[in-house]
Amino acid sequence: MTAFNSSDEFYGTIPVFRGFTRLMDPALYSPLPDDWSIGVADIVESTKAIAQARYKSVNMAGAAVIAAVTNALEGREFPFVFGGDGASFAVAPSDLERAREALAATAIWVKEDLDLQMRVALVPLTAIRGQGLDVRVARFGPSPNLSYAMFSGGGLGWAEAAMKRGEFAVPIAPPGTQPDLSGLSCRFEEMPAMRGLILSVMVLPAQGADPAAYRRLIEDIVALVERSPDQGRPVPPGGPPLRWPPAGVEFEARAQRGGSLFKRRISVLANTLFAYCVMRFGIKVGGFVPKVYVQQVVENSDFRKYDDCLRMVLDCTSELDQTLSERLTAAASAGVAKYGLYRQDAAMMTCFTPSAMRSDHVHFIDGARGGYASAATAMKATLAAPS
Repeated sequence: MTAFNSSDEFYGTIPVFRGFTRLMDPALYSPLPDDWSIGVADIVESTKAIAQARYKSVNMAGAAVIAAVTNALEGREFPFVFGGDGASFAVAPSDLERAREALAATAIWVKEDLDLQMRVALVPLTAIRGQGLDVRVARFGPSPNLSYAMFSGGGLGWAEAAMKRGEFAVPIAPPGTQPDLSGLSCRFEEMPAMRGLILSVMVLPAQGADPAAYRRLIEDIVALVERSPDQGRPVPPGGPPLRWPPAGVEFEARAQRGGSLFKRRISVLANTLFAYCVMRFGIKVGGFVPKVYVQQVVENSDFRKYDDCLRMVLDCTSELDQTLSERLTAAASAGVAKYGLYRQDAAMMTCFTPSAMRSDHVHFIDGARGGYASAATAMKATLAAPS
């Protein structure tokens, strides 16, 4: 296997595929080089935090991992996936130490500013392949503006389980260490369901499942969603609601560096007021065109993804909900898959926009009342229930 020296030399060479229905095609996935590492992070007791209605804090923590590592790598592309209450990514050996520092700093920031405990780990790919598993990556382009990673091979799940056992842990940074979270924001309001309900979906292969049967299942589910209005996208065509002051002022202030928290709040309030006026009245500022930016926000939302687990946040009808539920129940009974569904009345968005002048800003979508974390809890409850 050829070793690469940087993210650009490997990840940048993978062709971008369009059309989410193709995501299970093995030919789209390339094995990571042997000398790469997998980063994993999650919130300890996220279920408890969600029970306390701290949905936005949990999502902000997960998105902060991606923002901190991206900024530490000076904006270079690398494969990552947002999981709601955490994130996973892969880095080349030349970026390993910067990623380690970013993870350590994010963990202490999450503790001090969000009052949550975050586990972080870096797992050598050789350790994963030593278990007979792999990490393969594809690049999905939801729009012409950007691409983001899809993962297969079973390795991410093993890395996460190893992290939860306390293996490969990255020590937390000293108190007061602040990661660079530039571009991380949550200025949009919740997005109420327009078609009936917001459905958070997670589908994993059952242990010992026939890979061909699992592939058919995922392709069936994606085809069902594709036939639904606007492919189930939870982001309204005109973009998410925007108000001032935004509900996420406190989170954005805490994500900023420098000065007292009070001064950062004032700065965020001023900046968001300016942004609100620009967006509300469609004012062009230099090369920034609000209408174009909003369209990119809609297209760049990551409401569906794959990391050995199909994850979707759908705005769907009760009929589609019922059809998906029946199909997944049958698949679970047949030993093909395990799944979790969680129903809520709205979705929410956490944004990473390093530059509003570029089109590759990414917008992380989750359910607004528990989302992926609650779907995962539903999956565990289903597995624990007597058959």
